[in-house]
Amino acid sequence: MAKKGTNNGGTPTSCSFCGRGQGQVMFLIPTMDGHGAICDNCVAGAYDVIKSYMGEDADAKQKKAASDSIDLAAVPKPKEIVAFLDQYVIGQDAAKKYLSVAVYNHYKRLSQPVDDSVEIEKSNIIIVGPTGTGKTLLAKTIARMLKVPFAIVDATVLTEAGYVGEDIESLLVRLLQACDYDVAQAERGIVFIDEIDKIARKGDNPSITRDVSGEGVQQGLLKLLEGSVVNVPPNGGRKHPDQKMIPVDTKNILFICGGAFEGIERKIAQRLNTYVVGFGSDNVSRKQQRDNLINYVAPQDLRSFGLIPEIIGRLPILTNLEPLDRNALKRILTEPKNAIIKQYKKSFAMDGVDLQFDEDALDLIVDKAIEYKLGARGLRSLTETIVLDAMYECPSAGIDKFVVTRDYALSKLEKTNFDLFT
Repeated sequence: MAKKGTNNGGTPTSCSFCGRGQGQVMFLIPTMDGHGAICDNCVAGAYDVIKSYMGEDADAKQKKAASDSIDLAAVPKPKEIVAFLDQYVIGQDAAKKYLSVAVYNHYKRLSQPVDDSVEIEKSNIIIVGPTGTGKTLLAKTIARMLKVPFAIVDATVLTEAGYVGEDIESLLVRLLQACDYDVAQAERGIVFIDEIDKIARKGDNPSITRDVSGEGVQQGLLKLLEGSVVNVPPNGGRKHPDQKMIPVDTKNILFICGGAFEGIERKIAQRLNTYVVGFGSDNVSRKQQRDNLINYVAPQDLRSFGLIPEIIGRLPILTNLEPLDRNALKRILTEPKNAIIKQYKKSFAMDGVDLQFDEDALDLIVDKAIEYKLGARGLRSLTETIVLDAMYECPSAGIDKFVVTRDYALSKLEKTNFDLFT
């Protein structure tokens, strides 16, 4: 005689927990000994019981466990990070070294045992450099190879709480979006704050009135940079005032700040006293200083520019990007993986046209970028101006090759009066 709940072969035909038969459930999972079974409904119910007992979603626990385990051996070393950056960014060796070491040390901090007696603290970075030297490009490039969430945010839209603009806490919304709102992952990420110089206070003296987009924002940034639990509005603070806030601990978030600090050379020159005259002055060294003043930037120059001392103290690593010379600009035009000339050649190749640039034409583009003081960004606008007519004509002309000469490039620039717009 067959046992109740089994067929003649001893195979279970009903759930041992709820008693439902095979026709009432989607499937039955037999036990190892074959004397019992559990249905899909009981499995789902058991999962809900475990989830409520543990206090949070099991999937979230798995994600948190995965984020907690960082294998330092698999993390790229500083030299490997620099080698990757070299494929996309020309020059700026000092800034690359600072960034690579900072990112690698960030991984070290994340892989450090919790019960370690010596806790490695984070070292936030501030990068100073003229416009068009590659601050944002460095950030975007290094984000490609990271295994932690990375977000690039803009400081120009920030205002003090209660005023029109973005709240300081909104900086972390991008980081949450980068990791699909996984708070555990976001608390181990990296944030690049661009245009940090735009929140400098307007005068040298502390403001006795409201400076809602300058000193007020800097005061609000202090708690983020130092490390504290911040309530982040996931959908933006002004448009959804009744939303549920997400608490984020910024203790382990690495902040990298970048800014052009236009005019800071004057502050550096005053400090270095580069215009001293007299029998004891070294004219050669002083001329070299005047040509490369940004290399001598120091924390006191940032304070003179308008950053408050508390912010400077929370950005202990200060590095600079050097102005791009003629050789660097030409290399940027042709060498990187996503070089501007390579991009245009690929665009023309999609129409079956082989685009070629003479060396003299490339030299002209570089010379004009230096003349107009446009930096690396100017290379694209100049190149676009030169090949615009070709991009208009070639798809319909049925040609298979187009060569840009110096005379052709110069004629296009003169035709569009490019120098009048710069």
